[in-house]
Amino acid sequence: MAELQVKAWLERLEKALQERDVDTAVELFEEEECFWRDLLAFTWNLYTAESREEIRAMLAATLDASQPSAWHIEAHVEEDEATHVVQAFIRFETQQARCRGHLKLRAGKCWCLLTAMHELKGFEEKAGPRRDVGLQHVCAKGRKTWLELRTEEVQELERSKEIYCVIVGGGQAGVALAARLRRLGVPAIIIEKNKRVGDTWRNRYRSLCLHSPVWYAHFPYMPFPDDWPVYISKDRMADWIEAYTEAMGLMYWTDTECKAAKYENERQRWEVRVEREGEEMVLHCKQLVLATGMSGFPHVPTLKGAASFQGVQIHSSQYRSGEEWADKQCVVVGSNNSAHDICADLWECGAASVTMLQRSPTQVIRYPAFAEAHVPFYCADSKYSIPEADLLLASCPYKLFPRLQAPLYKKFAAMDKPFYQGLEKAGFMHTFGEDHSGIFSMYYRRGSGFYVDVGASELVINGEIKLKCRVEVEEVKASSVVVSDGSEVKADLIVYATGWSNMNAWAASFISQDVADKVGKCWGLGSATLKDPGPWEREIRNMWKPTQVRNLWFHGGGFQETRHYSLYLALQLKARLEGISTPVYGMPRVHHTSSV
Repeated sequence: MAELQVKAWLERLEKALQERDVDTAVELFEEEECFWRDLLAFTWNLYTAESREEIRAMLAATLDASQPSAWHIEAHVEEDEATHVVQAFIRFETQQARCRGHLKLRAGKCWCLLTAMHELKGFEEKAGPRRDVGLQHVCAKGRKTWLELRTEEVQELERSKEIYCVIVGGGQAGVALAARLRRLGVPAIIIEKNKRVGDTWRNRYRSLCLHSPVWYAHFPYMPFPDDWPVYISKDRMADWIEAYTEAMGLMYWTDTECKAAKYENERQRWEVRVEREGEEMVLHCKQLVLATGMSGFPHVPTLKGAASFQGVQIHSSQYRSGEEWADKQCVVVGSNNSAHDICADLWECGAASVTMLQRSPTQVIRYPAFAEAHVPFYCADSKYSIPEADLLLASCPYKLFPRLQAPLYKKFAAMDKPFYQGLEKAGFMHTFGEDHSGIFSMYYRRGSGFYVDVGASELVINGEIKLKCRVEVEEVKASSVVVSDGSEVKADLIVYATGWSNMNAWAASFISQDVADKVGKCWGLGSATLKDPGPWEREIRNMWKPTQVRNLWFHGGGFQETRHYSLYLALQLKARLEGISTPVYGMPRVHHTSSV
């Protein structure tokens, strides 16, 4: 019954779209609430229409260029007995691409539709039956080996300094995008200031490991070995990124720092000035991607008396290990993931005292609640493949997330009631976000901080990690920190786990403040919450899609985001390389100023 319902709906949609009968197509969607989230297929943008009127406007503007057809069910037709929502993965085509998607029906009408470009017709990835033959098994004079061809490719770039795409940043975001581009035949190079591939993880603090399970963190094309642990250590992840880069044949320059970039309007290209192994040079590219992580530069507060401190002051990004701080007095300013991990590491390494200064409320969630809330489709016994799970997650419009997440967090609050009572008794300020939407308000809105409890909370509860909450640092003295409650905490080490500036700070640094302001903030949705001012944007600001600055792109996020959205960014770059028309629908105006 559910399958027949989906099939009938798709047939009606296809007929209406082929006849350009927009009104009939719109009537297939719920009147009171409906969403159509499009990832390139119709809009060449990441865009969500949030009403019948917005769907009508989107279709009127995009149908002639997209010409969608061949709508059919792909897999997993399901009906939720409690909500009576029928859902299924679907496939269809446009004039330029093959596409996938996901459909949710309620009472025969569409509640949520996801349409996502999967591959460009005529420019498919060189994979499977399309893979290159490689060296022919024939005798021929002048034949070159793979290594010789690879060496020539590297030498040509070093000679010409010309390449289609430069990716600044060599962590998981940079290598995921470069791998997508390599498979699409798009010339690209990663430039990374660290001296070794993987050092973005390798050089972080000793005890760091992923809080997301292994299934959530797979890279494109190469899943982790199936005997790897559920939670991967930072050193193992660093080695994997290094091995992945080599296996995928990526062009990757280490010890190369981007110093400046400017767009040459006459030649329609970027001039990127870099310092490589101590030598300055200029690269030219058509497309510039900043894949520098989710944030900008480390934020260290300017504090009265800081210059008089006789111990060591560092940002959390500079912290490596607590071993040298055994028997020392340590203060950590902040209360999110890094702060908790560093406090726990200092305690494990025998610090004489560890004090956390909590200035604002923090979300704390325990396992297995975290897995249930954050990654329900990414687990050992999931019925969905990783690409299906990515689509399923993408099929939920951002506007719905708080409503769907809030009941889960109420459940977790009840399930772990003694734990949260212990935190409150210790004085810890805990929150699930302004609207109880949990990780959504932290991750996508850039809202309240977050900690996935892997043991540090128990140390706070039992007093092993001392806590000062609802306080600010008033003054730093030679060997202590004075806080706003009037108390004074002895300190040999101060770690500022005080966050980062906005990601577009990199654009201000590399290019100009004017360009950063023209782009506007990265991340956030404009949800009108405390740290995410409006107006409502529908999609995350400036990530993985066209920006107000020509041929400048931003790419980043967690492992799932960089894996999934690297596909759409790569398809946009490939289309522009091949001269395919890419009319962008729904380009937002910059209502938000940069925060650098």
